[in-house]
Amino acid sequence: MAMTLSEKIFASHLRDEPFPGTKVLSLDVVLCHEITTPIAVNDLVARGKDRVFDPSKIKVVIDHVTPAKDTKTALQGKILRDWSRRQGIRDFFDIGRNGVCHALFPEQGFIRPGYTVIMGDSHTCTHGAFGAFAAGVGTTDLEVGILKGVCAFREPKTIRVNVMGTAPEGVFAKDIILRIIKELTVKGATDCVVEFHGDVVRGLSMEGRMTLCNMAIEAGGTSGVCMPDEVTVDYLWPFIAADYRDKKAALADFRKWWSDEGCEYVKALDIDVSNLAPQVTYGYKPDEVKDAAELAGTAVDQVYIGSCTNGRLEDLRVAASYLKGRKIADTVRGIVSPATPKVFRDADEEGIIRIFMDAGFCVTNPTCGACLGMSNGVLAPGEVCASTTNRNFNGRMGKGGMVHLMSPATAAVTAIEGSIADPRKFAKGGR
Repeated sequence: MAMTLSEKIFASHLRDEPFPGTKVLSLDVVLCHEITTPIAVNDLVARGKDRVFDPSKIKVVIDHVTPAKDTKTALQGKILRDWSRRQGIRDFFDIGRNGVCHALFPEQGFIRPGYTVIMGDSHTCTHGAFGAFAAGVGTTDLEVGILKGVCAFREPKTIRVNVMGTAPEGVFAKDIILRIIKELTVKGATDCVVEFHGDVVRGLSMEGRMTLCNMAIEAGGTSGVCMPDEVTVDYLWPFIAADYRDKKAALADFRKWWSDEGCEYVKALDIDVSNLAPQVTYGYKPDEVKDAAELAGTAVDQVYIGSCTNGRLEDLRVAASYLKGRKIADTVRGIVSPATPKVFRDADEEGIIRIFMDAGFCVTNPTCGACLGMSNGVLAPGEVCASTTNRNFNGRMGKGGMVHLMSPATAAVTAIEGSIADPRKFAKGGR
């Protein structure tokens, strides 16, 4: 029987089916951060079940508010810190080594094709870029995962999205996923896995694929996935070299997770990006999307470049290519948050950090803080932010604030203009 990638993962990880359609899967990785995990930890302690199923399969980071901004966030960090030490969790990333979870954990080689991954965070779907089934879960499921190494799911249907054509200059993975969400709508992929296919997807780096999968949840998807291929092998090779004879053998092993020819999709969507323009959200839902040119001239107060969507080195390079030799508008405050310490170091070595600072940006440590309106870039009521993050919900980055989602390229030129701008109208490098 022909199977999709997610169906293959479900079949290989099935532990039990207590009710028809409810499948209990064994977990390869449980990811944790300081906002949602302390609640689960405290409840396990209260129930007399202060233990973990396998400390080597639990990965922990403090990333949402780092360093702590008040007593409450300091306590959240302390709970996670003490728990990790108590349980012997080796892969704990505290302040100084920490980064945005969905950038840090792949960078550390923790995600592999065919894995099952959960976290108390909706953007866990990012990790599907590696050909994994990765899903955000609630507190109860997270507790069970920590304690028993299993999680119950209703097996999702799969939507196939074929991305065809050639992306024009100034159009990036963020623009593509915004257009896909516009087509699917915010509920169009509910209870589904979104499979990304096509020459455009195959031509993306792992960073670009993570951007696509990261925002599958914004169309209601349980996860977004890409087929693991040569690009995946190259990214993971430093971590898997001892497991395979060569990269060809690794690729052959990864291919077993590919969706079969003739497998069943609940829906198929074809997107030709050949004439796609840079995309920007305009309302309070991620499917409210227009061409950047249609919103050109919309004034902004803040430009934010970072997050688990677009805070990787590739993203900073793109933004810096437009900012080099230029200054941001006097009316704009620019903030850039490299997603991990490695991204920060690499960007510094390439001179990218200097470009941002010379342009007038504030460069912060890796953090999720601004994205969800908790720290390092919260908006005041009535303020407008051009952001490379993933959600434009009402009040997302601060009560009464407005967020326009866009690519790092569009964000960079918007910072220069002081209002939403189309990167296609700008030469790179200040020329």
